Amino acid sequence: MSFGWASRVGAIVVLLGTAHPVAAGGDREEVFARQRAVLVDEILARHIESEAVLEAMRSVERHRFVPDGVIDRAYDNAPLPIGHGQTISQPYIVARMSELLAVESGDRVLEVGTGSGYQAAVLAAMGVAVWSIEIVEEVAKQGAENLRANGFDVHLRVGDGYLGWPEAAPFDGIIVTCAPDHVPSPLQEQLAEGGRLVIPVGELGDQELVVIEKSGGELVRRAIIPVRFVPMTGPHSRDDDRRAPSGTEFDLN
Repeated sequence: MSFGWASRVGAIVVLLGTAHPVAAGGDREEVFARQRAVLVDEILARHIESEAVLEAMRSVERHRFVPDGVIDRAYDNAPLPIGHGQTISQPYIVARMSELLAVESGDRVLEVGTGSGYQAAVLAAMGVAVWSIEIVEEVAKQGAENLRANGFDVHLRVGDGYLGWPEAAPFDGIIVTCAPDHVPSPLQEQLAEGGRLVIPVGELGDQELVVIEKSGGELVRRAIIPVRFVPMTGPHSRDDDRRAPSGTEFDLN
């Protein structure tokens, strides 16, 4: 794939799928299971090779992370609205970013942008310990409810993800689902040796998905694909104010 599209908690515009009517009653879960299998086959065909990622995509039930109004499209390979101007990410983007993290079971990952909780659930299904931050309180609470209702144990916080989660650092991986115009220094500092930061960077219309790896204390950066994410919000996202607290963080656990 030469071009990806995603937003703060998911994609804005991206290779839209076709809506699939969902059966009622006892057949509904079977229909979802079949649609999920087809979706994973499509992701596999687009060169996602990590078996841990693919198995997580098979096991996490995306229809449990979307509003009822769009549940019949839960397994389209497309973003879907979740309210408050946010979306759940395109499954391919979730898989691609999860694979780029190159984390293993037992590793520690920070997610900036909880959204519906779907990305965090995929990481948790991979056996990863997840710390997730969401700046929009209403979205954070819904994401927390989704995760708990589906049995995923994730550390959750309402706050400015630009600053990371310093007391839980270092992290083996950091995944960001919104685009600042530069790579936040606090996130780079909270990355463990050998860890990877996967983040979209740039202004709207001129962004790229970037992987930064910490090796020998140095940060090695490589660009992956052009993307279109909504900008990171918060007081620090358009400067490099590394230390100023927002004063509004609180945990949901």
